[in-house]
Amino acid sequence: MRVVILGCGRLGAKVAEVLDRHGHDVTVLARDAEGFSRLPKTFSGKTSVANLIDVDELRDKGVKGADALIALTDGDNTNVMACQIAKHILGVPIVISQIKDPEREDTYNTLGIQTICPTRLGADKIREVIAAT
Repeated sequence: MRVVILGCGRLGAKVAEVLDRHGHDVTVLARDAEGFSRLPKTFSGKTSVANLIDVDELRDKGVKGADALIALTDGDNTNVMACQIAKHILGVPIVISQIKDPEREDTYNTLGIQTICPTRLGADKIREVIAAT
């Protein structure tokens, strides 16, 4: 599967590593090259610096034709905008966005964007740990 990941923070780098290790064709796009140092030496995918909300640049960097786009930047607004561009303009069938603010989850889902909310996942896990003790 051709997967484009936007953002190369800790989560973006880990997702890129896992998908690459499982045989996916992974491209990581980021606003600057600094985050690429988080990728392991064994990473065989592509990396590129890009404006993550510019339609032409996303098209040029391979988003059009990708099977999935995963937006993992620190900014909810950047993530939703990039996902909207990927889904509705560039025709990417699977778009997944990290969102920090759980209040936005329903809105993103209404827009056809699958979400991962570390805030909600962390709170649920802490509740599970507390309940198990």
